[in-house]
Amino acid sequence: MQNRPFRAVVSDLDGTLLNGDHVIGDFTIETLEKLAQEKIDTILATGRKYEDVAHIVGKVKLDNAVLITSNGARAHNLQGKLLLSNSLPDEMAMEIMQTPYDEKNVFANSYQDDGWFISIDMPELAKYHQDSGFMYQVVDFKHHHGRGTEKVFFIGRTPADLAPIEAHLKARFGDAIYITYSTPQCLEIMNKNVSKATALAQVVQGREYGLNACIAFGDGMNDIEMLSEVGKGCIMGNADPRLVQACPQLEQIGLNRHEAVASYLRATFGVY
Repeated sequence: MQNRPFRAVVSDLDGTLLNGDHVIGDFTIETLEKLAQEKIDTILATGRKYEDVAHIVGKVKLDNAVLITSNGARAHNLQGKLLLSNSLPDEMAMEIMQTPYDEKNVFANSYQDDGWFISIDMPELAKYHQDSGFMYQVVDFKHHHGRGTEKVFFIGRTPADLAPIEAHLKARFGDAIYITYSTPQCLEIMNKNVSKATALAQVVQGREYGLNACIAFGDGMNDIEMLSEVGKGCIMGNADPRLVQACPQLEQIGLNRHEAVASYLRATFGVY
């Protein structure tokens, strides 16, 4: 490879690396495998849970890939070794799960060491997990537990449905938590100091390169720190408008349904 401007490719999954069917396309698989042959690292940084992502990435030959999951609350290598972990304190997690909300328009979820938990049955979510078969357990959060909580998240019919929850949590916990949005309809809460950028910095620590040698791609507000701190951050054409507005200095590329990340990587690295 003549052109090696970056040492690592860092990418979000949904709305970014995954196509419109929420799976990783053949063109993208071939692209990442070509880069891996040239010793370019792949680091995937997602709001999804490790058990879900591991199945998706299992389709790609990427022996040295790292999976940053739950927005940076966990990171694993492809062999399943835990590289970092930052959970919400148990009691705080419980209180967040029990936050009052409009149950007609919002439902609650948690990712914890023992699974994905949800307040109501939502079978339509299965389309996002067709590769992995990863699914939830319905629970009453008033009688649940807070152990090993990677994140708590609330999904609303509209962004306006989530605004009161965000305001309440910010007033209650302040900077003891990290609040972000993976999509305009999905409010996510992690422990303080958790972000994709923080996890990425820890992952590359001790390697021959730093954040400046990474190129990153994302589409959501949970990507903002990561895209801002790497050598080059790229925003998807289908990104949350708030991300585009917050990062006007970053280049906007094509759409995830057209596998735009793969096309951009091929042009950047001269891989065809």
